[in-house]
Amino acid sequence: MRLNSLRTARLVLDPVSWRDMDDIARLKSDGGAFGMMLGGVRSRQQAEEEMASDISCWARHGSGIFAVRENGRLVGITGVHERPDGRGVALRFAIYPWAAGRGLAREAAAAALRQAHAAGITRVIAIARETNIASRKVLGGIGMRVCERFERDGHEMLVFESDLTEQADPR
Repeated sequence: MRLNSLRTARLVLDPVSWRDMDDIARLKSDGGAFGMMLGGVRSRQQAEEEMASDISCWARHGSGIFAVRENGRLVGITGVHERPDGRGVALRFAIYPWAAGRGLAREAAAAALRQAHAAGITRVIAIARETNIASRKVLGGIGMRVCERFERDGHEMLVFESDLTEQADPR
């Protein structure tokens, strides 16, 4: 299967591969980029385990996690993965703090969501802490809407969704 890159106005999104491992491991060990993710910052071993899972997601779904680059430099990741809690296929994104504030996360996440839907994934969720205003703005800005709430580790969590079956239903 040939995996294609996506291009936006400012970014190139490449499906993750083992050649990205050093860059991805650095990103995932950055507290500013990964501190609010489920499981928090990752060790090198955890990042490698997730890379194997991310690559297999591409094989199963025709969609997965992208390395996001601006002018050839890794600024973050985005794409879909299978949630470990069984909630379904979920959009995730993480960006270095030094790259934040310019709309890059929104631009990348929107492209990844379109690609996931084009690959045949009709329902994509995303989860953000209620207090994570930046992530909530990105998710709302790309058309995802809150469909559920739950508590995890003392934090109120919001479940966002983009569901093509609901969009197609005129009710």
